[in-house]
Amino acid sequence: MSTKGQRQRRRLQVQAPPSGQKPSENLAARDLEALAEELGTYHALFHDLFQRREQREWSAFYLRGQLADIERKTVEPMVLALHGPDLAAVRAGQQFLGEGAWEDEAILVRHQQLVAESLGEPEGVVICDGSGFPKQGTHSVGVAPQYCGALGKMANCQQGVFAAYVSRHGYTFLDRRLYVPEAWFDAAHAALRQRYGVPADLAFQTEPQLALEMVQGLVERAVVPFRWVVADEHYGMIPTFLDGVAATGKWYFVEVPATTKVWGGAPFQG
Repeated sequence: MSTKGQRQRRRLQVQAPPSGQKPSENLAARDLEALAEELGTYHALFHDLFQRREQREWSAFYLRGQLADIERKTVEPMVLALHGPDLAAVRAGQQFLGEGAWEDEAILVRHQQLVAESLGEPEGVVICDGSGFPKQGTHSVGVAPQYCGALGKMANCQQGVFAAYVSRHGYTFLDRRLYVPEAWFDAAHAALRQRYGVPADLAFQTEPQLALEMVQGLVERAVVPFRWVVADEHYGMIPTFLDGVAATGKWYFVEVPATTKVWGGAPFQG
């Protein structure tokens, strides 16, 4: 084995540090087995949307890895936890994530159809909100010093914008977007954009713009029934977001900043 290969194998054999967070629930072994069986059944509902068997297997592996009790949710720690120190598996997993071809839109629509079947009702609520993911490095797409809700402060992180669904039957996620800060579109980031496969035609969008795009997509697909859109003041302070939701025919219930000025009565008309 080459010196480089030996270094990679040693790196794989180093256990990731524990998160230090206590589990939110104590599950018996039988409960974990039942959850694993349900997860496999759920994943099987998407098998026909992957072109090859290897894609199905690696998508299931990545799903299990994201749910595994490991600190770093990248391919190498996942392989270490689920396969052992297997360099070939690391390369295959990285290839699946970096070069794998599947129709994201088709998978999203299938998921939303399942949500509609199990949780859907006409008075359903779509929640628009963001969440930050702390990062140590600087090469993940969209990573930058920005407010991270998970830490409650400014930090180096990625920021996601999510659409979740709530009804009397339960709740789940519907859609997601990666927020890419405006600085990422400058000339200094051109090499990183190309290296990490950022679409050449991607343009900067604010978080409220991304959220509105998801709401409009839900209305256009007409798969998930809902009446309400709710959000915090980060979205409620943007009139174009509120006007955009209203234009879809949906109702909104959002927070606005405490400093928002309103008319105490009917405005004077001369």
